[in-house]
Amino acid sequence: MAELKHIIRIGNVDLKGDKALYHQLIAIPGVGSSYSAMICHFLGINKEKKAGELSDEQAKKIDQAISHPETIGAPSWMFNRRKDPETGKDVHLISNDLKFVQSNDIKMMRKIKSYKGVRHSYGLPVRGQKTKSNFRKNKGKATGVVKKAKEA
Repeated sequence: MAELKHIIRIGNVDLKGDKALYHQLIAIPGVGSSYSAMICHFLGINKEKKAGELSDEQAKKIDQAISHPETIGAPSWMFNRRKDPETGKDVHLISNDLKFVQSNDIKMMRKIKSYKGVRHSYGLPVRGQKTKSNFRKNKGKATGVVKKAKEA
């Protein structure tokens, strides 16, 4: 049996080698639980296997599959960026690429002054939540109801 590696690097993220592969893949930004299970299934790797027990070529296969899931036959509905506005293709983004594209999307919404962009600018909820009791923050400080002082 090969020696257990304590740290393994997949998707530009250091993963703990003593934990199950399925749970460690979730730590990569852009990879959720169902996506992690899909990667393990398509590559034929037991998802309960410890991440440190992977061989170097298995780690490379997982890294490649996470970055380019179309190469292993993953369905396009599992990708996190379908019909990209610039290219029109279905892609799956992870780590820094995902953060960069999300921030650019928000900047674009602010620039064209769409409803979502305006809500982002004011720091209000974007997806239609009620604001009477939640989202009562004023520059980092929670605000509440101020009671009048009793007159004596």
